[in-house]
Amino acid sequence: MIRIALTGSIGMGKSTVADMFAKAGIPVFDADAEVRRMQGPGGSLVAAIGAAFPAALVDGQLDRDRLAAIVLADPAKLAMLESIVHPAVALARDEFIGRNRASPALLFDIPLLFETGGERQFDKVVVVSAPAEVQRQRVLERPGMTEAKLASILARQRPDADKQARADFVIDTATDLSTTEDQVEDIIACLGLAGRD
Repeated sequence: MIRIALTGSIGMGKSTVADMFAKAGIPVFDADAEVRRMQGPGGSLVAAIGAAFPAALVDGQLDRDRLAAIVLADPAKLAMLESIVHPAVALARDEFIGRNRASPALLFDIPLLFETGGERQFDKVVVVSAPAEVQRQRVLERPGMTEAKLASILARQRPDADKQARADFVIDTATDLSTTEDQVEDIIACLGLAGRD
């Protein structure tokens, strides 16, 4: 089994590319989606995060915007949140691997792969990239996003050029979707996975 990590800075198109791998028959583990599920209504992390950050609770549920405002302003609080979230995500990832043992490859969508030193756990790393202005335009179109919030997020992420330099494959998403799909198909073929789903 080939374990492929997919990463890239905010607004680079990871979700779109992950969907393309999934359509090609490669099971995808989305770390962010898993965190949203565990922090959502009835989620397994609501109680623990609520106990650590009571100001982020609204009517017994986590308000992700409030939580983000709290932790992005204080590195110590961010580290506290990560100490709650990361072990839970690791467990969910292990369960995903167990469910998909027969697959020739698995893809893991992990936004902060290099920032957490996680690349050593994977056989190949794919970085999704786009020019800074394209990235900025995409991110600022998101509901609730501001220049200040974007600057805070980018400050926690490695520069795009550094990620590209450490990647096995780089996908340029500044082009049209068809060209991006071609790049995904080229990677699948290069890894010997074409027609093996």
